[in-house]
Amino acid sequence: MTQRIVNWFRFSSPQTFYPLAGKMVPWFAAAAAILAAIGLYIGFFVAPTDFQQGEAYRIIFVHVPASWMSMFIYLVMAAWAGVGLALNSRLSGMMASALAPTGAMFAFLSLWTGALWGRPTWGAYWVWDARLTSELVLFFLYLGFMALQAAIDDPRRADKAGAVLALVGVVNIPIIYFSVKWWNTLH
Repeated sequence: MTQRIVNWFRFSSPQTFYPLAGKMVPWFAAAAAILAAIGLYIGFFVAPTDFQQGEAYRIIFVHVPASWMSMFIYLVMAAWAGVGLALNSRLSGMMASALAPTGAMFAFLSLWTGALWGRPTWGAYWVWDARLTSELVLFFLYLGFMALQAAIDDPRRADKAGAVLALVGVVNIPIIYFSVKWWNTLH
């Protein structure tokens, strides 16, 4: 059992992790593209029309997964940043840095599709709703993490500073999730 664990630790070095990741990326990319196409087809063409919202509700098949992914990726990014801070592992900082642009893209997609859905549903593209505002804060946390990483020349110092920001920012995730229970909002 311990030998298997030791074998996994060899992938904590970028020199051994990159070749493995390079072999896995095409397979995961193909699976993600196929599953995304199937999911979008079902959401846009197979699912029945909503009796109250009409066809406008179909945007939730993009909006809700984008929102969940933006929160999940931030949690994973913060976990990697915390591991990097605790163990001083360069690969952990690299993983956190690699996750930030994807998480920012999902947060932006969540905000954008929410605005497109909000206009026909609520009559406004944006309201200062608790969940909308906290998702916007999440988007700014992603941008701030990437800006902080880019502003510091030394990669080790940049990883540590980014880890502190990511770990402090993780407080926002339960705020996003529980905002509809804590405050009276449109969601």
